[in-house]
Amino acid sequence: MNAFEAFGGEMFPALPIALGVALVLLWASANVLNEYERGVVFRFGRYNGTKDRGLRFIIPAVDRMVKVSLREIVMDVPPQEVITRDNVSLKVNAVIYFRVLHPEKAVISVENYLFGTSQMAQTTLRSTCGQAELDELLAERETINRKLAEIIDQQTEPWGVKVRAVELKQIDLPEEMRRAMARQAEAEREKRSKMIHAEGEFQAAQRLQDASHILSQEPAALQLRYLQTLTEIATEKNSTILFPLPMDLLRPFLSGMGSAPSSGTGR
Repeated sequence: MNAFEAFGGEMFPALPIALGVALVLLWASANVLNEYERGVVFRFGRYNGTKDRGLRFIIPAVDRMVKVSLREIVMDVPPQEVITRDNVSLKVNAVIYFRVLHPEKAVISVENYLFGTSQMAQTTLRSTCGQAELDELLAERETINRKLAEIIDQQTEPWGVKVRAVELKQIDLPEEMRRAMARQAEAEREKRSKMIHAEGEFQAAQRLQDASHILSQEPAALQLRYLQTLTEIATEKNSTILFPLPMDLLRPFLSGMGSAPSSGTGR
């Protein structure tokens, strides 16, 4: 009994210690991956696979897990100093939309894929906008956006990163360039206004020419138009109206008066 009690007395204190160590190891080996996460596992420094979402276990002190998010990342590209092909200095910033498709590449192929993608976007933004003219940057943004997305996506593909879109966010022009563009826009609007006014004058002159041809072929139409004008003047309620009397209206009366005395003398 004394020997058993001595053996049991040494055994029972070791059980809580062993149980505690087991719980600690279990806690250290358990990893929970969210729906949008993947775990890249390294065993003794070598790639040992990618864990899917859920509860996953690794060997403590042997395995190391790096969690990578698969959600789309929206990153703001800081403003970049750009000199366009027509020697205009301006600042351009953009927004890039990308996500990780291959977690193992994003961990193994590059030290920090977020920093690397940001730097790649900045250098590509400067070079691409520098190859275009100012009018192209202002009027053909969609083309520039597609070109930026293609170049950045091609450069980040070895990192397992997929670039979905790149959007030019803002183009800051110098103050003197803004004033010059405002003057150009005002001159363009004035030009269109004068062209529209000249076109209206031409059409009005052409209609008057057509009307004069019609009236010259029908003298009665000219007299009716004259009487219509008199009617319109009378409706204005003017106290005194002065208007010319065309001789064509009096010619029948004058010819009648001239023929009456000659006929009396003959008798």
